[in-house]
Parts: sequence; structure tokens; C-alpha cells
Amino acid sequence: MNRGPGLLALLLAVALPAWPDQQYQATGLVLSSDPAHHTLVVSEDEIPGYMVAMVMEYQVSDVHVLSSLKPGAKIDFTLVVGKSSSYLRDIHVRAYDSVDRDPALARRLSILDEALGGKSGVIEKGQTVPDFTLTDQNNRSVSLDQFAGKVVALTFIYTRCPLPDYCFRMTNNFGALQKRFHDRLGSDLVLLSISFDPDHDRPDVLAKYAETWKANPSSWHFLTGPMPTIRQVCGMFGMNFWPDEGLLTHSLHTVVIDRRTKLVANIEGNQYSARQLGDLVDATLK
Repeated sequence: MNRGPGLLALLLAVALPAWPDQQYQATGLVLSSDPAHHTLVVSEDEIPGYMVAMVMEYQVSDVHVLSSLKPGAKIDFTLVVGKSSSYLRDIHVRAYDSVDRDPALARRLSILDEALGGKSGVIEKGQTVPDFTLTDQNNRSVSLDQFAGKVVALTFIYTRCPLPDYCFRMTNNFGALQKRFHDRLGSDLVLLSISFDPDHDRPDVLAKYAETWKANPSSWHFLTGPMPTIRQVCGMFGMNFWPDEGLLTHSLHTVVIDRRTKLVANIEGNQYSARQLGDLVDATLK
């Protein structure tokens, strides 16, 4: 009896097991999202035994979550890999776990600062960053507007910070940017490290600090200025700091601004890698 190709295919489908979906728990830094096409671009951390750290574009099962995912957000998610397709589900923004020297004190002071209106002027993604003028390590006046047409990466430090996962890590991340984008620094990309300890971090102090990082003074500016101006600039990005027994309790913020001086990302904390920050800068440059 001639069973025909249709019956043979049916018998094979019954006899062969279905391809099981593989699921992996993963983390990454959001670079961009496209709700119209249900896609998310992520600088992904390594998935041991499956994938090295890399930038990937994924389909997302729940398109509604995309509208809440901003560039620079650190996320946890499930990667589902089928026989012919893959997608992300169970996406959650990782809450920033304060790394301040005294998290309980920092939270109390942050609540007080917010109650006094300290958060009212924080710039949101897509908004224009207002111009400001500070002084760099070579005692030169530096304004944000002079970098229009270039991408700006900005972070906050103070040179007396004693802990390796605070200001040192922020500066080390910028050192990695300087190395990765050495051929684009100055022409396409500028780095700004702003001290929130201006009484100590005068231009001569910043010059010595910059030398330890082999910072190119034409493209990596370590900035200081009057305390009212410093507080104004810090306030734009929700950056908080308070005197505490001779040191400073502070939050951590790293900012990326596009060529039109609009805010691309304001990353809070230190839970991202230098590579992921570089991927975000690269996406902004493109």
C-alpha cells in the first residue's frame, strides 16, 4: 500500500521527540529598545557554558515591558532558545543596591534630600542637558556646550575616595573607554570626571590624579569649581554626597550624553562592567 509522503511525515513527527526549549538565566545592560519591532539590544554578561559576553539583539515576548527599559538599566532575564528562534522573557530591572559606606545613613539622607526638593531638577532620558562651566586639571575653563556634536561620557569622583569599588572603579571605567576609543577621543568622544570635593580637588591636585591614569588632557577633563556650581551639576543627575567623618558618603552615577546634548543614560551604581559602558558609548556614537 502506498502511504504517500504526507503519512510518512506524520509518522516521523510522532516518532521523533520535540526539540526542547533551552532556558538560561542571564543579566545585561540595556543599550536600546524598539517596541515597534518587539526587540531589545543588550550588552550581555557571559552565560557560562553557553555564550560569552557580547552585544545581542533579542525578540521580547512581552512588548509592554519595553517601554519601561531605559538605556543603562541593568536587567535580569530568561533567554529561551528554541530549534529555530530565541526570545527573552521574565525581564526585571535590577534594583540598585547602594554601595555607599553606610547604606542606611545614605538612604536616610537621600530621603531628607528628596523631601527638601533635591530631586526636582533631575534630567530624564531624552531631555537636553543644560550647559555648565567648570575648570579642568590644566586650569582651563570647560563648558558642556563646547562639546556639541560629540558624545560625552560623564562621571563623578573625589580623589581622596579610599575604596576600590567607588571612585577608583568609576575612573578605571573611563580609563577603559580611553583605551577602547583612543582613535575617536577628542573628535567624537569626550570624557568628563567631575569632583564633588572642590575644596581639596583643585586643578593642581586633579592634574596629578589625571597623570596616574595617563589621561589625555585634550579629551579627558577632570573638573572642579565653586561648590554651588558643583551641587547644581550633581543635582541634574541625582548625584548625592554628604560629609561624613572627614570623608564623603556618596552615590555613584555615570552619564552618557549624545551629540545633541540630550541625555542617553544615567547609570546608577557600579553593577555594570567597563565593557558594557563601552558598548553603550559605542551605540551612542553610531
